[in-house]
Amino acid sequence: MPTGDNLPSSSDTLPLNIFEMPEWLVRPSVRACRLFNTMLDGIFYDVPGLQSELAEKDQVTRSLGEKAPSRIVDFDALTDPEGSLLLIDAGTAPYVHKYKDVGLFLSSPYEETRQVMIATITGVGSSALGSAALAWDISVALQQPVLAIVPGYGVADVLLQSLGGWFGYGMYDWLQAKSLVQNGLANVMPQTAGIGRELAASTPDAKTVHGGPVFRHGSGSADVLHAILEHRDRPLKLLIGHSKGALQIGNAIQSLPADRVHGLDVVTLGCPIAENVEGVKFHQYLGLFDALGQLNMWGNQPDEWVPTWHSTNPMLPPAMQAGPLTQAALAN
Repeated sequence: MPTGDNLPSSSDTLPLNIFEMPEWLVRPSVRACRLFNTMLDGIFYDVPGLQSELAEKDQVTRSLGEKAPSRIVDFDALTDPEGSLLLIDAGTAPYVHKYKDVGLFLSSPYEETRQVMIATITGVGSSALGSAALAWDISVALQQPVLAIVPGYGVADVLLQSLGGWFGYGMYDWLQAKSLVQNGLANVMPQTAGIGRELAASTPDAKTVHGGPVFRHGSGSADVLHAILEHRDRPLKLLIGHSKGALQIGNAIQSLPADRVHGLDVVTLGCPIAENVEGVKFHQYLGLFDALGQLNMWGNQPDEWVPTWHSTNPMLPPAMQAGPLTQAALAN
């Protein structure tokens, strides 16, 4: 069976619903894991700083009748397994715009969606809060809006995480393990496979097997970034990836037309990737005390070793300074 081919839904073929796990059982379990990962991201990203900034911004936006930017830290948002696109602009109210459909983002008539030229993908817990915190740091440093790609979190993620996915993400990426697990779920339990995959399923030309979404570029966030790079009227100019987010950027920029990646800058923090795409300029940083990043570098060398560990949270030194490192990369 060709991977990623669109096939009839399960109702039109075998009675695959007999293998489905009840959603009332699966979704709360996935939400619980998502919440744990959100808490974990408080270690690796400047979540306290983000929360403090959002609390101050809330007063301004409420006086303007806008949505409070702190809605991204509501409990429901912290546990939501579905991915999203967070457009973060630390200098302009309402500071946070949220999109849950890639197609709607690409066709949006609003100026802010057309002007953003920077995108980020986080690693570790890959939660909305951690993603927003990294994007906020970059937005403050560069004084520009930043698009944070929040990966969806599904059953395939739970399975890989239970097998030590935080520590072996380099190996799992090389093996394309998440794609294999997601394809397997789509073949047997397509409804279960759809949990946490709504954002990836909203990309142009998204593929399914028996109605269950499958990945084309190794993960949902890589599929989303690839689609944005390929279909957006104005190509993105800067991508920043931390931890396994760097690997997802590496997967996303493969097999794109040359004009879509020409002049693109890629900054990796805590996980060097292969520099194998012509026309892309890479700026790669790895911490001297970053055992997790060094475990998953797989022979890829950074441009600079910095005296930090894996975290970008300044409250836990010696942390990577995501904003200043990105500024330094662009100044070279």
